[in-house]
Amino acid sequence: MSADAHVPVLLQSAVDALEVESHADGTFVDATFGRGGHSRLILKRLGERGRLIAMDRDPDAIAAARTWRDPRFVPVHARFSNLRATLGALGANSVDGVLFDLGASSPQLDDVQRGFSFRFDAPLDMRMDPTLGESAAEWLERASEAEIREVLSGYGEERFAKQIAKALVAARRSRPVRTTRELAALVAATVRTREPGQDPATRTFQALRIHVNQELEELSLALPQALAALKPGGRLAVISFHSLEDRIVKNFMRTAATPTLPERLPIRARDMPAPKLRVLGRPARPSSEEVAANPRARSAVLRVAARLA
Repeated sequence: MSADAHVPVLLQSAVDALEVESHADGTFVDATFGRGGHSRLILKRLGERGRLIAMDRDPDAIAAARTWRDPRFVPVHARFSNLRATLGALGANSVDGVLFDLGASSPQLDDVQRGFSFRFDAPLDMRMDPTLGESAAEWLERASEAEIREVLSGYGEERFAKQIAKALVAARRSRPVRTTRELAALVAATVRTREPGQDPATRTFQALRIHVNQELEELSLALPQALAALKPGGRLAVISFHSLEDRIVKNFMRTAATPTLPERLPIRARDMPAPKLRVLGRPARPSSEEVAANPRARSAVLRVAARLA
């Protein structure tokens, strides 16, 4: 395994939370391999008979993973919404820990051709798996004004979603928006005010990326599968970078830890559903030093829970 310049956010905290050394011969899942920062540290702590399954929907990430030479390491090209099927195919129906590092990775954001960033001029793609689905440009060319407005408002929390959607539909009557620079320029011309230090296009790019990759839907499907796969005592660790992601994670863990029933339902306390998770500690955030070294880390939140018997 070669050294990698990219250090994931909350690396030590996330891997510490998995307690790999306590289950050194167990099976762990890195559901978002990226460029392997978390996987590399997990393998350092894993015993000789342990196994690490690394998943990623990005073909480039899996191509990098397949260059690793470690008999304990199993890379799989798959969305994490297919977690249970992936584990079943590998004969790993119960595992000791699952880690999710959500959102786009730094290599994806920095790859000019992927179209994730307005810092470069590139085709407006934004797919984490370029072999599947439609690109952001293709979706913008066919979506209605109402659909565009809903995505920008819902996923980007964009105050000017109505104006941007209207401008996009008007622009495509003469020439569809096909590149990152074209989209950034259109948004900049439409959004006249923005928070200090934030590019006018930030929220639009974020919203389109989340929509094109169905990131929130993927997360909602994956979390119950991770819970079902965990052995008693197994750890679930999730790093999110967006308030919508974090809300899904927080609500999932809270519901699994404190099951509730509809009010006034006649049921005895001993017949209440047993909790399936125990939330561990308070959410962790990156240190000021980590944010200074990697400004993308500033919104990161790590939540951890343990599977109950």
